[in-house]
Amino acid sequence: MAEQNTRRHLLPPDPRLVGEEPDYRFTLANERTFLAWIRTALALAAGGLGALHLIDDTYSSALLGIALLALSVATAATSYRRWALNETSMRLNEPLPHSRLPQVMAVATTVVAVMAAILFAIDKA
Repeated sequence: MAEQNTRRHLLPPDPRLVGEEPDYRFTLANERTFLAWIRTALALAAGGLGALHLIDDTYSSALLGIALLALSVATAATSYRRWALNETSMRLNEPLPHSRLPQVMAVATTVVAVMAAILFAIDKA
């Protein structure tokens, strides 16, 4: 039972099975936001793969590439959950749930950028 509750918390059920159909404009806006997060995840994955394969083979390029790929996975994984929870709230006429994803992305991107600058400065020294 605990495993099922954990799985449901991480991967919400299909929101189209509850409540009433909201105004299509809200549904489409929610979908566009989801697709924007997926594009962000794809860009992070491309950057991570680029760092791994195109930058000189150094410890810092591997670290940067893995950090970007990890951020990509986290973004892609949480974007569906965010979409489903928002869609469910709209269908049940409830307030939208709070999301930490924008804050986490801002902090993580800043950390990766600072890490990249430090690692490349060390490698060039």
